[in-house]
Amino acid sequence: MATSAVGPGFLTQTTVFTQQLTTSFGFIILISVVIDLCVQYNIWQIITVSGKRAQDLANDLFPGLGYLLAFLIVVGGLAFNIGNVAGAGLGIEAMTGIPIHIGAIGSAGMAIAVFLSKEAGKAMDSFAKILGMLMIGLILYVTFTSHPPLAAALHHTFLPAKFDPIATLTLVGGTVGGYISFAGAHRLLDSGIKGEAALPQVNRGASTGILLTATIRYLLFLATLGIITAGASINPENPTASIFENAAGSLGRQMFGLMIWCAAITSVVGAAYTSISFMRSFHPLLEKYHTYLTIVFILISTVVFLLVGKPVKVLIFVGTLNGFVLPAALSILLVVSRKSRLMGTYKHPLILQIAGWAVVLILIAMGINLF
Repeated sequence: MATSAVGPGFLTQTTVFTQQLTTSFGFIILISVVIDLCVQYNIWQIITVSGKRAQDLANDLFPGLGYLLAFLIVVGGLAFNIGNVAGAGLGIEAMTGIPIHIGAIGSAGMAIAVFLSKEAGKAMDSFAKILGMLMIGLILYVTFTSHPPLAAALHHTFLPAKFDPIATLTLVGGTVGGYISFAGAHRLLDSGIKGEAALPQVNRGASTGILLTATIRYLLFLATLGIITAGASINPENPTASIFENAAGSLGRQMFGLMIWCAAITSVVGAAYTSISFMRSFHPLLEKYHTYLTIVFILISTVVFLLVGKPVKVLIFVGTLNGFVLPAALSILLVVSRKSRLMGTYKHPLILQIAGWAVVLILIAMGINLF
């Protein structure tokens, strides 16, 4: 879940909004973490206790609703994945000078190889963990070398000088919106982790995923803040690369390439896996050939990128779009949590239900404000 969230869009959004809000962006991160935790606890608990994927619960609640939910998730996942493939190509170019389109094709091939592995599940988990730790190490280095104004950042994290609801909606959409929050829950089901007895493990995983994502975002925020405060110019065509270059010169550009490649390739794997998991249960043939469907999904994303290109604005927009999908998906699962025919004897915590509906209302209000 965490490495699915930390993709090229995540990096771009964090850098762009830090430029706009400077130290007050820390408050946006803090608010988004609270919202993310409310969302993730609700979604993961309801799915794992029921033992069913989100689309099946939606169809059981109201016939046809699961197909609509799956459509929204798959379309959002595909849009994100086009940017992920682009980001992988961008990373290869920054590291080696190889053209972006060739790097994108090679990276897509590597993602496909993960799913062709006999132990695809374990390969996917190990792949995400190793590259995730590498990303944290790279961002830590840049954070320390950029010398951010820590006192001002911490002060405005709790008492902001300004607030932007669009940035909040985009951050929430980019962290738990669309397919991302379901990535962990569906992965748990496929690993056989389900039922009330698994709740301690589920909650631990949910909070770890969000806090890991928040840590990476806050470190990148500090790194960007240090560069901006020093008066360096940021290239709007590739803002995150500018941060790394200003912090560590030509080596910084190669470090950026490695980091965005790690972020992109793990997100390609996560987006493809989760998007297809929303289709698998609709027909036995889809379940039987889900690995090949996942490969086709990656291939389509790659071909669309090669034909279209220019992902930076798309990445910001899709994060916001997934922020709109989230209240619909969360509302469905919150209604499901009250149905004994779907949840058995399990009583979903009242505090989580209240927090969940509060998040739905907040996101809808932010969406209306955005329009």
